[in-house]
Formats: sequence, structure tokens, C-alpha cells
Amino acid sequence: MQLTNEEPRVAGTPSSWRAFKRMMDVGIGGAATLLAMPIIALAALAIVIVDRGSPFYSQQRVGLNGRRFRMFKLRTMVEGAHGMREDLLHLNEADGPVFKIKDDPRLHRLGKLLRRTSIDELPNLLNVLRGEMSLVGPRPPLPSEVEHYSPYAMRRLTVIPGITCLWQINGRSTVSFDEWMRLDNEYIDTWSPAGDLLILLKTIPAVIRKDGAH
Repeated sequence: MQLTNEEPRVAGTPSSWRAFKRMMDVGIGGAATLLAMPIIALAALAIVIVDRGSPFYSQQRVGLNGRRFRMFKLRTMVEGAHGMREDLLHLNEADGPVFKIKDDPRLHRLGKLLRRTSIDELPNLLNVLRGEMSLVGPRPPLPSEVEHYSPYAMRRLTVIPGITCLWQINGRSTVSFDEWMRLDNEYIDTWSPAGDLLILLKTIPAVIRKDGAH
């Protein structure tokens, strides 16, 4: 599924701003990757110790204009966890087309800690350097979620998805699906380089406080 062949012009978003956004992704993202490598390596080793198998996990997500890509993460679930999803649908705590369980029984012994600290998402930085994601932007959804999107929700696919966003700093998993979509549309309508920098700065205390993370 692709919406258009090129990134659309978001109202009030000059091409020079979009170029700056990419420069920020490469500059800050590259530095963050170097800083994160020891943490990723230690976390990967710990995962192998507590739950044998690959410590890394990639999942198909939907990005700009509906293009699909593989998003990289540290594995937080036991091997074969996604085959258990159908049996756990009755435990879903999220509204809308999203599947989330606060105390997911599929997590391995380090899974909850990795998620609450957002360490599991550090490999997303590789997606940023590859140009599939940005540091700031709507979180990339699963294809199965997009199938149920309204036109309003579909707007979030008109910009490059990101590691952090307004949803991340405003409650994350405690936010309803409708409010999540409203925040993403607000980001699209008001985007600016200064706004991205502010979201990045606010993400740090939000991660430390573990706001809505599970």
C-alpha cells in the first residue's frame, strides 16, 4: 500500500525545514547510536543469558506513504510469542486497532524492564540512519492496524514515522487511541525544527519517569 510517490508538503513546512530535519536525524541520530551501542550490546548479552535465541527482533511496519519496512528492536518476548496472540486477544487493554497488555505473559524475564526503560527501542536508531524513520514523528504502525484506520488516522502516514512523538511525552500507553491520533495530527499540522527539538528534550524526562511505558 502506497499513498503517493513523494512525501507531501505539509502546510507551513518549507523544503529547507525538511532538509534540516534529515540533517538532525543523521547528526543527532549518529551520535546517539554511538552512545547507545554499549547499552545495546549489554542488553543483547543479557537477553541471550535469560532467554536463548537472537536478542534482536525485526517487525514489518508501515512508514511514509504506506511503504513497509523492517523496524529493528531488542527482543522482549519469548521465542514464538506472536503465535500466542490469538489466545490472548481477550486480555487486550487498548482501544482502537491496537493490541497491548500491561503485564504481557509473553515477555521474557528482562522484557518488562527493557520496555519500561525504552532500551528495547534503541535499535530504532538504525532505521533513522537508513532514512526509514526520523528521531521525531508518529510511531510506525503494524500493517494490521492500518487496515482499520479512518482517513483521519491515515494522515499519520503522510510524514516519516519516528522514535518519539507527542504521544510518547503525553502518557504513551495510557492515552486513548483517539487522543493518540489527535496528537499525531497536531504534530503534522504544527511541525517545525524547534518543535522537534522540544519533543526530543521532553522525551528524556518522560523515559526516566517511565510515563505510560509497558
